[in-house]
Amino acid sequence: MNITEREALRNKRRIVIKIGSSSLTHKETGDLNLTKIERLVRVISDLKGAGKQVVLVSSGAIAAGRQALGHRTRPVTLAEKQAFAAVGQARLMMVYQRIFAEYNQVAAQILLTKNTMVNDSNRYNAQNTFDELLKLGTIPIVNENDTVSTSEIPMVDNFGDNDRLSAVVAALIGADLLILLSDIDGLYSDDPRHNPDARFISMVKEITPELMEMGKDTSGSDVGTGGMAAKLAAARIATDSGSDMVIANGEDVNVVTEIVSGKDKGTLFLAHTNLDFDLMNYINNEY
Repeated sequence: MNITEREALRNKRRIVIKIGSSSLTHKETGDLNLTKIERLVRVISDLKGAGKQVVLVSSGAIAAGRQALGHRTRPVTLAEKQAFAAVGQARLMMVYQRIFAEYNQVAAQILLTKNTMVNDSNRYNAQNTFDELLKLGTIPIVNENDTVSTSEIPMVDNFGDNDRLSAVVAALIGADLLILLSDIDGLYSDDPRHNPDARFISMVKEITPELMEMGKDTSGSDVGTGGMAAKLAAARIATDSGSDMVIANGEDVNVVTEIVSGKDKGTLFLAHTNLDFDLMNYINNEY
């Protein structure tokens, strides 16, 4: 019996899940949504129980720092962002470790910068670290090291958003599925928040230049940074490196279980391993 592309997702074994700040925080205040985080941890723990390896790329460090320091507005200056991240990274990881421990899971933190990836020795060590952590049964939790990345200086040492970072991680560790949880159901022909006639696209078999033009470099939240343009860039990295990718709405994190069960949720980008794809060359030329 032939299985569909969606049904094939049931057989994925090494999965990277990215969740954005807008999916982890309360819309009203920007504070961490602990109920949502607990549900996400439960879903990931269930995937582990099913024999899958999971890496979580989590936004929310700056938002967590903002909450801890009592700031209700998004930081503007680079110094503010880095200071909030320094407070928030520790706070966010503490939350994850406590909740994962309730499900008898061990979380590990990995902070990356672009320099980690473009340096051969650093990249090799990072890859080995991921492999060993997964072999030990832990759940690596990844974020860009915002305390040292100069996100206002393009093309220097930052990824710029966790959509692309998660795709780079998926390529680095040889993941076979990347799931981007966002504040939108998937890819549309236009922004559905502004165009009621926008058409939903359930599956993408090839990322064409015309498709890339659909991306809007905007985000609907004041706590996130990655718009659809970033997600399409992530899709290009993931699919070229041999990983399927799904963009789905993270409002209900149980959508992860539905995706991995083969249900028609979000937009599926099909892997098409590109033998000419060079991850380091892409990072150097695109970021």
